[in-house]
Amino acid sequence: MRVPRVATLALVLLASVMAVAQSEAAKAFEKMKLLAGSWEGKTTAGHTVSETLELTAAGSTLMSQLNTEEPMVSMFYLDGDRLMMTHFCPSKNQPRMKATISPDGNIITFDFLDATNLATPETGHMHRAVYILGGKDQLAEEWTWRQNGQETKERFELHRKP
Repeated sequence: MRVPRVATLALVLLASVMAVAQSEAAKAFEKMKLLAGSWEGKTTAGHTVSETLELTAAGSTLMSQLNTEEPMVSMFYLDGDRLMMTHFCPSKNQPRMKATISPDGNIITFDFLDATNLATPETGHMHRAVYILGGKDQLAEEWTWRQNGQETKERFELHRKP
């Protein structure tokens, strides 16, 4: 009689832990969906940047079109209990990144998981993207490019277009 109770309790605990992890990713994705719209701002070097974020695929995907010197597209989506990003880079590779979420949910950090069309790990690719949500009309993004073991960072300060 004891074994089934212990097994049932273990399953309930496991399901609860999985639900919490899934809900954190889902909550972060819901916050990201609120970014849908048009944004403009500056890079750390003072260059103009614009971004359009659009919900697609019946709201299951958020698409970013970031217009810098070299336009980029990123897709954000849930994969089970993970918030994921696939970045379509002008360097013609496609890094996939997995999110970690700050306790307050306002900083979402995407770290390199793997990539398609990446010849070697030393080949240039986006390795990290950090989204800092500063309210409904403020957004900062920090992008990290990695090549041959060296990292270059760029920050965008954006505000929602009226």
